[in-house]
Amino acid sequence: MTCPICANPTDKRYRPFCSKRCADIDLGKWISGDYAVPSDDPEDAERAIDELNRPDSKPH
Repeated sequence: MTCPICANPTDKRYRPFCSKRCADIDLGKWISGDYAVPSDDPEDAERAIDELNRPDSKPH
């Protein structure tokens, strides 16, 4: 198995990654929304717009 971030061999301490660095890169991608699944559902779009328009929402 290779690291999904850099394709180096995995290290069992960080599996499926090769290092803490690659594990942290992956975590950052999850947190920033890079792994979001696109949707064509109109309810999802409406919910996202409502969330952006909330007074307490933070700009990305």
